[in-house]
Amino acid sequence: MDITSFRTPGLGDQTYLLTYEGKGVLVDPQRDIGRFLDAAAERDVELRFVLETHIHNDYVSGGEQAALRTGAELVLPAAATPAYRHTPAFHLEDIDGGAGLTLRPIHTPGHTPEHTSYLVLVDGEPVALFSGGSLLVASAGRPDLLGPERARSLARLQHGSLHRLAALPPGVGLYPTHGEGSFCTASGAGRLTSTIGAEREGNPMLAIDDPEEFADAMLTAPMPIPAFYRHMGPANTLGAPPMPAVRVPELDAAPEGSHVVDIRPRGVQARGMLPGSAGIELDEDFGSWTGWLLPYAEPITLVAEPGQDVTEAVTQLAQIGIDTVRGVVRHPGPDATQTYELAGLDVFVKRLAQPRAQLLDVRMPSEREQVRLPGTVERFLPDLFVQGVPAELDPERPVLVACASGRRAAIAAGFLAGRGYRPVALNGAGIAEVADALRQHHTA
Repeated sequence: MDITSFRTPGLGDQTYLLTYEGKGVLVDPQRDIGRFLDAAAERDVELRFVLETHIHNDYVSGGEQAALRTGAELVLPAAATPAYRHTPAFHLEDIDGGAGLTLRPIHTPGHTPEHTSYLVLVDGEPVALFSGGSLLVASAGRPDLLGPERARSLARLQHGSLHRLAALPPGVGLYPTHGEGSFCTASGAGRLTSTIGAEREGNPMLAIDDPEEFADAMLTAPMPIPAFYRHMGPANTLGAPPMPAVRVPELDAAPEGSHVVDIRPRGVQARGMLPGSAGIELDEDFGSWTGWLLPYAEPITLVAEPGQDVTEAVTQLAQIGIDTVRGVVRHPGPDATQTYELAGLDVFVKRLAQPRAQLLDVRMPSEREQVRLPGTVERFLPDLFVQGVPAELDPERPVLVACASGRRAAIAAGFLAGRGYRPVALNGAGIAEVADALRQHHTA
């Protein structure tokens, strides 16, 4: 038996391909199924099953399309009841994979009500567990994504599910779908895979014996929920169309009515963007930030460097169901008048010491609890896009913007520049480094 993982870093998720005796089992595939089917073909594997652990909240599933393309049997939790054809997985009703391979569904509600994990047995011996959004590496799947009304009830259920899985033999491999970088985890998830034994010893969520105490831990200071998440459940319940081919026509200008997203490196963006555009540098989390910050699935025009490959940008958007890219502008030209300043740590701290400086912190609330600076204006980046610029900021004075590394600060700086402010984005460092530099300056 072999298990291959496919990491999607920007979403913090993993898809798995289990191969055994020439047969394949695909677990929690994302919408861009070509990479999984190609891997199966390269291994000369016949895809026998496609397993879904739950109705996903963070991406559009490719499960139905993978099954249709290959003739594999699509298996979903019995309580999921999607609109398309599938085999329901009932608690502890084994699925025979042939040649000694058995898939055993284990109902593990908590992340979602229908959530089901799959225990893999070879010749009757348990060897691997696909735990989806239930037991994660050093963490657990969030119970609050379906709304605050059900969060506490789901958290108590998650407590029972985690301990049910922890009772499996210690040598069973743990293969969760959600991991580090996913907003579906209750905390940083650390390593990507583990074993039941390792989690028994080191997972802090398993150390909590009382369900109410567990719920308190899960629901105290939860991480924000990306805006596009609310569209994923309905898409995965009704069934998503096949991922369209990546065709991005070259445009001389953005069509009227489309949102302009500049994916060029932030150093290029800072020198000039099209007025009103959003500067979201192409990186592994590009799709997530675009889906979070802009109105969902409305028309988008990309601005890219000459020769810059836009395929990755379009793919990331399609993974969360956004198929509305109208084209790409390669030469924004003299109209690119929206500018901001990028500054390294030393320059940023010097600018901050000037009398007219204003500091905007765009980190999320839980990050601010770790370190914050007095006198700082605080607004989480998505809230900046939704609520607008804080009233405390004076457009006549420079606005110094910081986050934890520079990624969000650059996005915020572009937003501020488009609204008449003079932003300076801290690049390559964050609030923690600023605090350290100021502390060293005062003690020198």
